[in-house]
Amino acid sequence: MIPRPDLSGLPPDVVAYIEALESELVGRRERAELSAPRAAALPDEPPTTQCILTISRRGAAKRTPRHLYGRQRRGGMGVFDLDAAEDDAPALLAHAGESDMLLLFTDDGRAFRLPAAALAESPVRARGAALRDKLPLRPNERIVAALPAGGGEYVALLSQRGWVRRVRAAYLGQSLIPGSSFHDLKEGGPLVAACWTAGNEELFLASREGKAIRFLETQVPARGCLGIRLDVTDAAVAVAAIRPDSGVFLLGHDGLGTVRLMSGFAANKAPGAGGKVAMKTEQLVGVAQVMAGTELFVLSRLGKVIRFAADEVPAKEGVVQGVSCMTLRADDAVSLVAAAV
Repeated sequence: MIPRPDLSGLPPDVVAYIEALESELVGRRERAELSAPRAAALPDEPPTTQCILTISRRGAAKRTPRHLYGRQRRGGMGVFDLDAAEDDAPALLAHAGESDMLLLFTDDGRAFRLPAAALAESPVRARGAALRDKLPLRPNERIVAALPAGGGEYVALLSQRGWVRRVRAAYLGQSLIPGSSFHDLKEGGPLVAACWTAGNEELFLASREGKAIRFLETQVPARGCLGIRLDVTDAAVAVAAIRPDSGVFLLGHDGLGTVRLMSGFAANKAPGAGGKVAMKTEQLVGVAQVMAGTELFVLSRLGKVIRFAADEVPAKEGVVQGVSCMTLRADDAVSLVAAAV
């Protein structure tokens, strides 16, 4: 492939014309892929105790063995999953073992521990159980992250206005008081995402408008700091722990996704700067670090889930619109989770 030349010296209208042509080419390529005969689904996974957790906005949750989700090719339509009420849309995916302890974080910045087994095992298409019957959640408080305990040395927390903080794993152990708060809503607004870190990695923070920043996690002070500076019309949506040689999968609400190689996305010397465009999208919904063998699960607003190999998504060093990862009809992608299989 011919490398994209430097367009910085061209007039803005010429650059806009070239970008419009590039977008049209991407669109035609995607339409051709969707109209072409699809290859057969990938072989099913042997029975496993690893599970996919699906949680609705109001806290209806279910746990389903991962092997019950058949592998599809990128761009498929997925299968109906959480059967939630019409006014309670599916909102969050998570991945954990059936014997794991879950760490649940709410938008108020509070943390809870709950055994994954407390969620009854269910088939793919099923109703969830109300988490409010198991956790003392406040009115309108919702779960924004569900992580298996013991996944690292720290948990990185990200707020809506870009505030980031690291919490030591020791504070989230068996001695955790249910509902303990690890985030001040006055510092960056509601919590929106969380991830495990190894303590010596980099953090990749992304916003709804597709902008992102990466920096060393050790630069985050104990009480937290501004991780990414955002316009008033934008909001932070996702955080992932990464390595310089890794790729990051980014997903838009329209089901388009891309893998950005960090070799083409320079790290910042410190947190708190404005982000750079990581993906062309109207609304970014999630990010995840991917490596060889990683599989991705994507959840839609209407409760569909698709499973496909991250290797099917072309890796890019530059900014792109993405390729079709999930076909959506009057629907939107809302969450994703990566799993090493």
